[in-house]
Amino acid sequence: MKSKLHRVRITGADLNYIGSITIDRDLMDAANLIEGEKVQVVNINNGARLETYVITGERGSGEVCMNGPAARLVQKDDIVIIISYARMDFEAAKTFKPFVIFPNEKTNTLK
Repeated sequence: MKSKLHRVRITGADLNYIGSITIDRDLMDAANLIEGEKVQVVNINNGARLETYVITGERGSGEVCMNGPAARLVQKDDIVIIISYARMDFEAAKTFKPFVIFPNEKTNTLK
């Protein structure tokens, strides 16, 4: 695990968008996520797990929007965990410290 946004609230679900998950730039920075990075989304409400990629959202907006077909698995107001992973040398992995962020799950702001 490289990064984790633990328990953020989905602020929108846009079925007709091409795909991806839009995340507030503040949350991306705190969790060390970059645009286009592959992430796993785990839905606390229904147990769904899916993979997609990150799109940068407006800084300070609290936006976490599920886009495209995955919007059938993740609805507005669901609580999710967003996880990214990284490959690295075995020895480097032993000392690597992941970025684990616990935002306010009602507002998606940093506490």
